[in-house]
Amino acid sequence: MEFSTLDLGLVDYETSLSIQRELARDISLGKRVSTLLLCEHNPVITLGRLADKNNILGREEDFKARGIAVKNTTRGGDVTLHLPGQLVAYPVFDLRPLGRDIHSFLRGLEKAAVLLLRGYGIGAQTKSGLTGVWSGNKKIASIGIAVSRWVAYHGMSINVDCDLDLFSLIRPCGQDIMMTSILKENAAGALDMVAVKKRAADKFYEVFCQGG
Repeated sequence: MEFSTLDLGLVDYETSLSIQRELARDISLGKRVSTLLLCEHNPVITLGRLADKNNILGREEDFKARGIAVKNTTRGGDVTLHLPGQLVAYPVFDLRPLGRDIHSFLRGLEKAAVLLLRGYGIGAQTKSGLTGVWSGNKKIASIGIAVSRWVAYHGMSINVDCDLDLFSLIRPCGQDIMMTSILKENAAGALDMVAVKKRAADKFYEVFCQGG
């Protein structure tokens, strides 16, 4: 398969979702090629289709007062948090050339994240029965997708250099886990998000176009 890459920069969650839906529709009709969207979000807590609101540890009014939006969304999974310093990758990919295999697609997302993180010297790995990527016992990448007419959207977030304390506001993915980041695990100083995005796009190409 082939895909194009589009960097949205720092963008509101709802804007990115609108872009994904438009792309997904066009891709399903053969008007566009699969597209990897890369971005960061202003602080937002999102609840997937199966989310339990009890996994938000506080009042929605308090979050709004702190400038943290709370949004229901159409992806799978539970509660997650997006914020500046976190790379969000939305592969709006046509799954038909990939064999219409959603499970394999999810494993591909995990593999792309593992390859990216290992490039930063982080011994990242998956865990049996769980979706996402860990460094030791701390989660560093979260995944949740939706599929419409065999086009996937939503995707994966990887903590690069973000305020990890904000994750105390939720039970990430409905689990009692700690979150970590590339900076926390690598401690190599400031990270260039543009360079991280470039590496991420390369790993997506390696996994989904080269069968890496």
